[in-house]
Amino acid sequence: MPYPTDRERDRPWVMRTYAGHSSAAASNALYRRNLAKGQTGLSVAFDLPTQTGYDPDDELARGEVGRVGVPISHIGDMRALFADIPLADANTSMTINAPAMWLLALYVAVADEQGAPRATLAGTTQNDIVKEYLSRGTYVFPPAPSLRLITDMVAWSVTEIPKWNPINICSYHLQEAGATPAQELAYSLSTAMTVLDAVRDSGQVPAERFPDVVGRISFFVNAGLRFVEEMCKMRALTRLWDEITEQRYGVTDPKQRRLRYGVQVNSLGLTEAQPENNVQRIVLEMLAVTLSRDARARAIQLPAWNEALGLPRPWDQQWALRMQQVLAYETDLLEYEDLFTGSVVVEAKVASLIAEARSEIDRVAEMGGAVAAVESGYMKGRLVGSLSQRRSGMESGEHVVVGVNRFAATEPSPLQAEGAAAVELLDPAIESGAVRAIREWRAGRDAVAVQRALDELRDAAKTDANLMEASIVCARVGVTTGEWAGVLREVFGEFRAPTGVSAAASSVDGTGEIAAVRERVRAAGERIGSRLRMLVGKPGLDGHSNGAEQVAVRARDVGFEVIYQGIRLTPAQIVAAAVQEGVHVVGLSVLSGSHLEVVPAVVDGLRAAGADDVLVIVGGIIPPEDAAVLRARGVAAVFTPKDYRLTEMMNEIVTLVLAAEGNR
Repeated sequence: MPYPTDRERDRPWVMRTYAGHSSAAASNALYRRNLAKGQTGLSVAFDLPTQTGYDPDDELARGEVGRVGVPISHIGDMRALFADIPLADANTSMTINAPAMWLLALYVAVADEQGAPRATLAGTTQNDIVKEYLSRGTYVFPPAPSLRLITDMVAWSVTEIPKWNPINICSYHLQEAGATPAQELAYSLSTAMTVLDAVRDSGQVPAERFPDVVGRISFFVNAGLRFVEEMCKMRALTRLWDEITEQRYGVTDPKQRRLRYGVQVNSLGLTEAQPENNVQRIVLEMLAVTLSRDARARAIQLPAWNEALGLPRPWDQQWALRMQQVLAYETDLLEYEDLFTGSVVVEAKVASLIAEARSEIDRVAEMGGAVAAVESGYMKGRLVGSLSQRRSGMESGEHVVVGVNRFAATEPSPLQAEGAAAVELLDPAIESGAVRAIREWRAGRDAVAVQRALDELRDAAKTDANLMEASIVCARVGVTTGEWAGVLREVFGEFRAPTGVSAAASSVDGTGEIAAVRERVRAAGERIGSRLRMLVGKPGLDGHSNGAEQVAVRARDVGFEVIYQGIRLTPAQIVAAAVQEGVHVVGLSVLSGSHLEVVPAVVDGLRAAGADDVLVIVGGIIPPEDAAVLRARGVAAVFTPKDYRLTEMMNEIVTLVLAAEGNR
């Protein structure tokens, strides 16, 4: 997006909606409808099997196919996704990380088939693996080979697709994981320096082209409701990035030092209770990244008002798009130079954020950089601790959430009069259709060419060769997502990131309600004859672990012995751990919509293992109709985002344990 001179009316930002579900064909139809409504860029949401490098027929993909995004298993799917959308004219953002190289290879291969010159391809791959270790959880490989894949992509892109942003340094999910504004700044900038250092030191880019690399680095940020502070955060990031690129990397061209960022406003801050309030939340959060011309976002995607309830409908996404269009085209916002230049209040807040961020950047640098701070568990522990403090403020009422912990009295909402039909409902046959389709795809391709391409990829991965071209060859001959990732899993291995639970300091003072529940836990343990034990599990591929981690921390704080093994577990693994550890409660966290598949599998597994006395409780975005189904299948309790009082939740769990013990 070109930048205006200071005296011109600013151009509107690229307007996107984050979209994709069910199948490539269904998502393509949605994209073309959105473009017809005035959307100026595409933002592709991939399903969890695609994001974690699995095909639809993998055991871990069960219940996840097509739920939170579109399944892309091979070049045929990518062709269908962009059918009748000329990629030479498109601006496409792809939220993909561990297999980002693979999805970019598929995109480039389809663009080549369309006859689009590579120099015209514009868009972004998120490709920030550091934040995946910290918050979002769709990592696959260990840090070193993951950084190698990022380096290869950046080095290849700057020459082959010079308009493409090969990485979006992403502080968005750090805020959702608990980061303060200063931590967002520090950890995202530390990641950017780690990536740039790796590209520079790889020798793949001549020194004279390195400023071009710096110029293609973009950021993806979050904007919360404290919109004045959030606006100041973006002004601080603008200044810090200019300083780092000039002083650390010697970039002299101000255009190459300019902060380029896109944004989605805070989705996890949207509420299940009184969801109509989310409309004003979204608008206010958008102001944080649009009011200040000197730090204005160049691409925005807004969530829909009902995302805390389920998958938005096309009409809901249209409403979110119209919010952007009204601000950009009906108001006078874009007619003025920066509104805050010279503001004493704003300058003081920006200076404070910069000072805090620099201090944390220095601390991370002393540890050896972003990767070292991830591997040690330092960053994760800081985020879990910060989020625990934020949740405690919400429980105490110090942090007000309208309609949730204050002003909860309400009239029935006509927006929800349709009940379950107020969100997009997916056809249960989608997954079986995708499984059948991937098997047909494998049977119909040239198996010799596929094996040759995979062998060449494997051999190249064992050297320091750039892997982009080998990946494009794989794409062209019909290799699948699971096969590409499987070869690299063989060479690179897999990784389990630190959970941060043990490192998180308690955010409760040990008096009042927390003390009373702790005493109940102690007394219940004496009555049963052993300390109460809880296993907190994340079945399936859902990597959003913030809620599970907070439940684990609070259970620990009230006296439970907690077993938390992190994300991406099969139901069989959870059952085995529950039996081995002799737990009284299994708590499952599912945010991806796969609860009707993975939760009954755990319940049935416990029964088959003779552990049907173990209580199963579930938390997540679970519609009332589904909660009733789960209870009928043997789940003891279902908690949703409106159940934000974690200490009350612990008290209820103790009651359930004692009731179950009394019935034996």
